[in-house]
Amino acid sequence: MAQTASVYLVFMRDVATFEGGFVDAEAVQAALQRGATSNAEQLARGLVAYGAVLAMQSPDFVAGVRSYAADPTQRREILDRLTADPAYAVTLPGADVAAGLIAEVMEEGAAAIEAAADRVEADAYTIQARSDPRRRWSGQPVADRQRRLERTKAASAAMQLASDVESETLLKAAQAEPSRIPTSPLAAPYKPAVARSLSVAARALLGESVKDDGNDGVLQDPNATFCLQMSKLNLFQCLAAAKPSYEDMFCIGRHVVRDMADCTRTALNAVGS
Repeated sequence: MAQTASVYLVFMRDVATFEGGFVDAEAVQAALQRGATSNAEQLARGLVAYGAVLAMQSPDFVAGVRSYAADPTQRREILDRLTADPAYAVTLPGADVAAGLIAEVMEEGAAAIEAAADRVEADAYTIQARSDPRRRWSGQPVADRQRRLERTKAASAAMQLASDVESETLLKAAQAEPSRIPTSPLAAPYKPAVARSLSVAARALLGESVKDDGNDGVLQDPNATFCLQMSKLNLFQCLAAAKPSYEDMFCIGRHVVRDMADCTRTALNAVGS
């Protein structure tokens, strides 16, 4: 789960650093390829996995779930219920506090990404001004538009390797003594991604691992997956219609960066959604 979560977290942090101020057409294309290097389905699973890591840092939730571990019969019963229905996790003690932590931390990430989107989209307009010396090259047609679209589609389809460094950091965070307290608990009902994150965390706390091997559907959140898939389609359509570099800049800001914040909020119903 730490490896799966690391793919989502690394991409989130990367897109939050996107800036405007492109110096030439090549810089725009480099940013496009950098941002396109993400697989929608993999990111959606990573979102749920990252939520699980966050839930395991909630003292109330950890204590509440572990209270069922002492009795083997009760532990097995809880695990069976969680496996049959991930949403059962929302009834566990401390679930509201853990959900609040998930929403709070992920909203912080979404807000940073939204700010990056504002910067890139604003620059797509700024660069068109007569006073901007970059206007000359930014208004020229993008070279080999069809090939750059094909490169973007290929990058979007590829599965990304987990970050060893981030995986280790996330694993340590999940295994450490829980100490993170959210500003406020999150009241139910929860979106599926939150419930699934809580379910994965609860199963881990009860000693049962969940692997991202395609055999356990607990990581498959339909809301996050659909939103991220639509983001990719919108990016491809945007690029297919875009001609000058400043239009590619807008495509990056809107469908690489901003959509990542929007999809995180849509999946989690976090603050600001």
